[in-house]
Amino acid sequence: MTSVEHVPGGFVPAFNKESENNERVVWHFDTELGDIEMIQIAGAVARRIVPYVPQGTKVEQGDRIGLIRFGSRVDIYLPEGVEVAVEVGQVTTAGVTRIDRD
Repeated sequence: MTSVEHVPGGFVPAFNKESENNERVVWHFDTELGDIEMIQIAGAVARRIVPYVPQGTKVEQGDRIGLIRFGSRVDIYLPEGVEVAVEVGQVTTAGVTRIDRD
């Protein structure tokens, strides 16, 4: 992981467009695919994101890097050119569901 940043903010429901201003933790990972950005966004009920690992920690698939409470959202941004293997609305499991096509 190359960086982790806590960004303070509000706590509207995570599915609302206004959640763009919610509290969040922004992670950047340097991977074989390129830079991957993951944003954990706190929701109206959860109001809590807890990173477990500090910036610079080497992480592997399946490692626990933090906790985000229910009612929240995670956005993942893959590098340009990466073919996505999941559909919008598909249920995924952190550390298990592969989101890119191999």
